[in-house]
Amino acid sequence: MTINGMSIEIVRKRIKNLHVGVYPPNGRVRVAAPRHLSDEAVRLAVVTRIRWIRKQQRRFAEQARQSEREMVSGESHYFEGRRYRLRVEELDAPPQVVPASGGILVLRVRPGAGREKREDVLYEWYRSQLKDRIPALLDLWEPRVGVQAAEVRTKRMRTRWGSCNIQDRRIWLNVELMKKSPACLEYVLVHELVHLLERNHTARFKELMDLHLPSWRQRRDELNSSPLAHEGWDY
Repeated sequence: MTINGMSIEIVRKRIKNLHVGVYPPNGRVRVAAPRHLSDEAVRLAVVTRIRWIRKQQRRFAEQARQSEREMVSGESHYFEGRRYRLRVEELDAPPQVVPASGGILVLRVRPGAGREKREDVLYEWYRSQLKDRIPALLDLWEPRVGVQAAEVRTKRMRTRWGSCNIQDRRIWLNVELMKKSPACLEYVLVHELVHLLERNHTARFKELMDLHLPSWRQRRDELNSSPLAHEGWDY
């Protein structure tokens, strides 16, 4: 559907309420609409949100963005909200990543390892770091929120920091969160735990977030204002 010269992706789902999302890096607009809504009703809903959509698109356009990583010594990488300079060391030993003093992130790979292999090693390190932090966060927040997730998994996601399968009570966290501050990771986990109580971003959802994590809006803004990766994410 095209509205005001803007291309809109429409996805029909078995849901009660219409949801409009604007996604990085280029402000793609996607509408999840109940199956019973007519095209004209969807069009009207989008038109009433045009100013908000344009605002989100401008925010993505103005947001700092990292260039595509080449995985060579000297370039910047982030870990827990801090910027590190990468130092690549080729050794005939198992690959390893070590945060060192002076803001250096040492990436040890076997001789001849190319960009993709180096990237894989760093990604798996980020993933292991995220997995290590999840149990303590669950121990802290499940009792506070009053819910229990069946499991929390990690993966690379192109447009979301986290997601929640309500029926299976399964939470997914984006491995890219390890590049953000611990406060951002905590916010996303609490956000998904609250979804086990309230499926959508309703007034009740916001009330629950205010109750359990009063600083959630500031953390959300920090998460979405920090430099985006090359592809870009939002939450």
